[in-house]
Amino acid sequence: MSANPLSGDGLLPLDPERSHRLQALVADLDPTSLVWISGYTAGLAAERARTGRVPGQLAQVPAAPSAAPAARAEAAPSAVILYGSQTGNGRRLAERLARSLEAGGLAATLVNAADFPPKRIGDERLVFLIASTHGDGDPPDDARALVEFLSGRRAPQLGSLAYAVLALGDSSYPKFCQTGRVLDERLAELGARRLFSRVDCDVDLEPKAGPWLEQALSAARAELGNSAPRLALVTPLRPAAPVLASRDQPVEVEILANQRISARSAERDVRHIELAIPSERFDYEPGDAIGLVADNPVAVVERVLELTRLDPGTPVTIDGATHALGSWLASRREIARLSRPLLERLAALSGSVELASWLAPGAGEQLRARFKELQVVDLLQRFPASWDAETLVRALNPLTPRLYSVASSRRSVGDEAHLTVAVIDYRFGGERRVGPGSWQLATANPGAVLRAFVEPNTRFRVPADGSRDVIMIGPGTGVAPFRGFLQQRIADGARGRNWLFYGGRHLERDFLYQLEWQDALKKRHLQRLDVAFSRDQATKLYVQQRIAEHGRELYAWLENGASVYVCGDAERMAPDVHAALGAVIAEHGLRSAEDASEYLANLAQSKRYCRDVY
Repeated sequence: MSANPLSGDGLLPLDPERSHRLQALVADLDPTSLVWISGYTAGLAAERARTGRVPGQLAQVPAAPSAAPAARAEAAPSAVILYGSQTGNGRRLAERLARSLEAGGLAATLVNAADFPPKRIGDERLVFLIASTHGDGDPPDDARALVEFLSGRRAPQLGSLAYAVLALGDSSYPKFCQTGRVLDERLAELGARRLFSRVDCDVDLEPKAGPWLEQALSAARAELGNSAPRLALVTPLRPAAPVLASRDQPVEVEILANQRISARSAERDVRHIELAIPSERFDYEPGDAIGLVADNPVAVVERVLELTRLDPGTPVTIDGATHALGSWLASRREIARLSRPLLERLAALSGSVELASWLAPGAGEQLRARFKELQVVDLLQRFPASWDAETLVRALNPLTPRLYSVASSRRSVGDEAHLTVAVIDYRFGGERRVGPGSWQLATANPGAVLRAFVEPNTRFRVPADGSRDVIMIGPGTGVAPFRGFLQQRIADGARGRNWLFYGGRHLERDFLYQLEWQDALKKRHLQRLDVAFSRDQATKLYVQQRIAEHGRELYAWLENGASVYVCGDAERMAPDVHAALGAVIAEHGLRSAEDASEYLANLAQSKRYCRDVY
């Protein structure tokens, strides 16, 4: 694709003067404004085609752009690509589909589910849904409102809608691809026409996602035909120059500092990592994550080879790529995390009744527990089998980058990025087990060079309005993004108040960035700091209890327009904090539990209740 959509590639038949004027108009507009303009111009085109004249009054144009996809006239049919994504996989696949449709001459509106008013689903004619599942069958935060609306009584009949669903998930969880399944089944119940069967993708996305994207392109051609003009997409997809660091194009970064910030006696080794970044290719905002392209530790690779009795030099060809087995295991295949395909293959090779029982229907919770406690070497040691090199490689998932919340603001630290990393390092069955990413960071000395990229998280940002108050809830390493938030707010001169809830196990061992928070309190950059250390007293104490204790004031902040941010553990902390916030709203807002839930949902819809949980 051309870097400039107005440069004479046939997309817009404009003379040089008009092209220049249009470029000047859109140069500094955000994606939402661009969407609004695309819908408005599509409406103008339809009106001129219908009446042969220019519509009369600009006063009919809305005074401000809306976050919703702009209305499109019947004369300009378009495909809507809706995505809900927690870690960015759904967004990347949605962008691929949008590019394919655009390249095929078809109109496409690409929009995050968080920016799509759920009631608008009844106005659409063709929708492709890409939805991930998070935690215990939960929708990602950006798709929660859409799922709840479609599941409720207010959902309209959708007899005019055609759709297809791509579900993303992790088969190590009992409710694999639950969000996609719920959306697919509910849309059909509401009368929508399923274009083709839903596809459920495991962690290894490409084998199933690629064919689904091809089916979607074919279906869009059939539905839209040649009547759909090529329109602007919601998300600008043409890359700027130079190309920013991405998952597909990581860049080299240098370790500047590697400091342990939990006490030596603490149960977990937590590191503060400072990276030197190339300023022209590594742009991030507080709330984003940094992806580390990590290799598996050499000792773990050697142990896998020992247990399988395979030669590391054996060539293995997968999908046209040939590498030595040792290379596949070192940098291309996941050997720290289990996968269902691996268990299924090992069960067949070993004939183990026990392993087969883990995979039996209804054993999801037991299987999930095994995924948490075991690594690949534990499985190979416990269930011996005869492997060949290709079978082993095919049974393992691709090695994925490790993501860490950025703990800094570039406005404060310049061409650096800071991370807060809990090192995975424990013993199991008398042997040491480590996590590839955190171990690589923990053992890297200043001067070491690693490959990294930015994983944007646009739904987790400080308020654009600096007068807004913010409430930040981040136990343990979940506090990382809030260090960046506070740096950004200080650099921006934001007048809004800042309140941090922090939790750990022990005050003296686990109070991450304690001196920084205390200094911020002293300087009045941080107006409130409430902490909970669970193991410092006989009865465990958590941040949700602090939330309840200060509920009256917290509710007053919410009523005054504060935004709430939650970061950390998705399985226990996030649900408990959500329940605590609901209880505070119910008690101090004199609301029913149902009304309190709706209050939180409205906060989320307006991007004043934002979560980054994992």
